[in-house]
Amino acid sequence: MLAERRHQLILQALRSGGAASVTDLAEQLDASAATIRRDLLKLEVDGLLTRVHGGAVIEEDQPSFTEAAAVRGNEKDVIAAQAATMIEDGQSIILDSGTTVHRLALQLRGRRLTVITNNLAVYEELRDDENIDLMLLGGMVIRESRMSDGFMAEDNLRHVHADWLFMGACGVRPGGQVMDTTVAEVPARRAMIAASDKVVLLADKSKFPGSGMVKICGPEDLDVLITNAMEDDATCTTLREAGVRVIPTTPATADGT
Repeated sequence: MLAERRHQLILQALRSGGAASVTDLAEQLDASAATIRRDLLKLEVDGLLTRVHGGAVIEEDQPSFTEAAAVRGNEKDVIAAQAATMIEDGQSIILDSGTTVHRLALQLRGRRLTVITNNLAVYEELRDDENIDLMLLGGMVIRESRMSDGFMAEDNLRHVHADWLFMGACGVRPGGQVMDTTVAEVPARRAMIAASDKVVLLADKSKFPGSGMVKICGPEDLDVLITNAMEDDATCTTLREAGVRVIPTTPATADGT
């Protein structure tokens, strides 16, 4: 098979099935693993995919923070309000880069807390609150996502400990896997999980299954899910069976404002 045709088939496989391993692609295309690795390297150089450990993904276009924040605002507020009730004064919490997590920050003003975050919108909301000890994680500033990220953020997280992590996601798969669309954001989120005693996922019903081809974590890494998805949703059932506490919120209006 000509290399150009093989490249086309690799891209088709990634677009239709999400992430794919070198082994799977080699079997599908009847090629050696070494050939597939060379193909993936060439396609990454051309900017057509991103190589990950053992395979590759095509990253989806992600809306900006401002665009994402404008969607399902009422639902996110209800989820955030429920999350705020779990936090006790004097505790330390990590807030990730999600828009629902930003809504949680709005609920925390005036509380005596330590907040660790890479979310610039959270920082802007809490920076003048003298009751809150605020730590902004270092790293490259990703303006569209209003966050800092990269190896500096990961390194900072190795030196902190938090009672809670409140995190968002682009999607939650039926098996309970928490997904992201951007490979670069995943290492920092995994470091946040490692730095926290308890992990709470904030996910409105649009995240079931939502989007994302890169796994952040599995059900074993979650302690709580707060969502407005139906209680009998198959994913919620899977998470509950895996030992995750699923907290349903009161249904909000559907206009997303």
